[in-house]
Amino acid sequence: WAALARRRTMVLNPVISKLSGKLVVLASSSPRRLEILTNVGLRFEVVPSWFKETLNKSLFKEPHQYAVETARQKALEVARRMPFKHLKTPDIVIGADTIVTIDGLILEKPRDKQDAYRMLSRLSGKEHSVCTGVAIVLCNQQENEETEYQTIDFYEETRVKFADLSETMLWDYIDSGEPMDKAGGYGIQALGGMLVEYIHGDFLNVVGFPLNRFCKQLDLLFNPELASNERKDGQSAPDDSSWALVNSLSKCSEGQENMSAAGSAVPPVTSRGPMNLVIEKVHTDDLKRIIELMDGFKASKALFTASKMRVFDLLQKRPGLEGAEVARGLQASLKGTLCLLEACVSLGLLERKQGGVYENSRLSQRFLVSDSPSSLLGYMAHSDETVWKLFSHLETSVREGTNLQAKVMYSDDERKLRFMKAMHGIAEVAGPAVITAFDLSRFKTACDLGGCTGSMAHGLAKAYPRMSVTVYDLPSVVELSGTFCPPGLDNRVSFVAGDFFKDRLPKADLYILARILHDWTDDKVHALLSKISDACTPGKLCCGLLVSEIFLDRDRTGPSQGLLQALGLGPGKQRSAGEYGALLESHGFTVSHIAHTDSLLDALLCIKD
Repeated sequence: WAALARRRTMVLNPVISKLSGKLVVLASSSPRRLEILTNVGLRFEVVPSWFKETLNKSLFKEPHQYAVETARQKALEVARRMPFKHLKTPDIVIGADTIVTIDGLILEKPRDKQDAYRMLSRLSGKEHSVCTGVAIVLCNQQENEETEYQTIDFYEETRVKFADLSETMLWDYIDSGEPMDKAGGYGIQALGGMLVEYIHGDFLNVVGFPLNRFCKQLDLLFNPELASNERKDGQSAPDDSSWALVNSLSKCSEGQENMSAAGSAVPPVTSRGPMNLVIEKVHTDDLKRIIELMDGFKASKALFTASKMRVFDLLQKRPGLEGAEVARGLQASLKGTLCLLEACVSLGLLERKQGGVYENSRLSQRFLVSDSPSSLLGYMAHSDETVWKLFSHLETSVREGTNLQAKVMYSDDERKLRFMKAMHGIAEVAGPAVITAFDLSRFKTACDLGGCTGSMAHGLAKAYPRMSVTVYDLPSVVELSGTFCPPGLDNRVSFVAGDFFKDRLPKADLYILARILHDWTDDKVHALLSKISDACTPGKLCCGLLVSEIFLDRDRTGPSQGLLQALGLGPGKQRSAGEYGALLESHGFTVSHIAHTDSLLDALLCIKD
């Protein structure tokens, strides 16, 4: 493909030549993107972005929106940093981000070999999507030395089908080291090509940069007559403020303007006209983000209300209802129902089809319908009835440093059952990723401490037919656990009542602590880990401990879910994977594997020999 790209240079030269004499910067250290752009004759500098790719994926309705926003933030970070750190202002900064998506999940670069194995196993025998978001930032340095920025962004999507991969092929490829710096865990241009059965779309997009679409976008930018109408391929013309910057760049390329000492264009700018729109656009993006945060509670309450009123169940049974029909089905006012339905459409929870009828979106079908295997309605009810009320006292809790988590969760059966439904929903959604994060087949017996409804235990029994699992929890929890037991399972899952701080622990080869350690004080955590260490069966080759929590980043800047959970100011604390590892090692365990999953919980497996 490199040779083909070089042969295309003459064809694309009229487009690329428009950037001649400009300080063009690639905000990426990817050797694939560097090679693709170099092969078409583009001259540019490489300044890797410092932007941390920690955007909350759940805030984006579609995966490509996440890729585009990440690319935009990468490019803007470099554009804003260079005048101060590099003492020169670029004319154009190019940012890009490539993601692999399958079944609605975004797969980026694997964190370790186990993560690569999990990704590639998921892709085996299936068709997936490779999406690259690209952002082109046009920079205009004014006479007062301030810089205005305009961002033009787009994305390209390619469908890729993997062959059925054997375990040997998977591990041979992983052991080659190639997957570790590539989105989705493979590189199609190298050894990873042997995994691919076919592709539909732009090959170079899978490599890491959609060259064809990029050149078309440049052609639109520098040839205004092409942008008077929407292109046949769906691309639309940049707005007027883009043209102000492009025109100034074009003049400089023709030698009609002066160049600064740093080599960047400094066209004359007045305080009026289209250029003012550039500043407004950048500020508008910031304003949008702040408003999203301020209105977040409204979105949550709309979600909780629609779930409580069973809007999604109604539309699952009777899809394609008009607003009036939904109102009658809910026994609610027409005006109020229409407002709620429209809000849910804006949040991506519903879709409004032709004729003004409503249907569930893919998101709500998966998580918000009662009979879905991944239903989170129990967690919704707990968040609405308990957590919402607790967080209304957050300011007082922060000022006083008091625990926001009320013990009334277990004060009566109704609250207790609601809490158990919430934990069951989380376990049903997050459990499979935790259970399959590592190979646990060596363990014949397992004990899920604080296992609540037994969701994790039943998942383990299903995944490992030779394993028997004990769920160990408080007597009041075990008493209600029968409500959640799926029918037809064998007797390999059993429930034992007890207090893991006070009573003797059941013997097992593998102990499980899922969403347990973050709840307790250091003293309690050390006491529990000491009991588990002592309970490990003497004479066994090894005893395992599987810990599942939300792992914070090393610098504690994310993920937001874990840090917001910490706002509860409970007696425990949130930790990073490294902090959990050090904690476990102090009790004689050796960390074997760490997995940052794409689900709600991460996982860590440690062994005591």
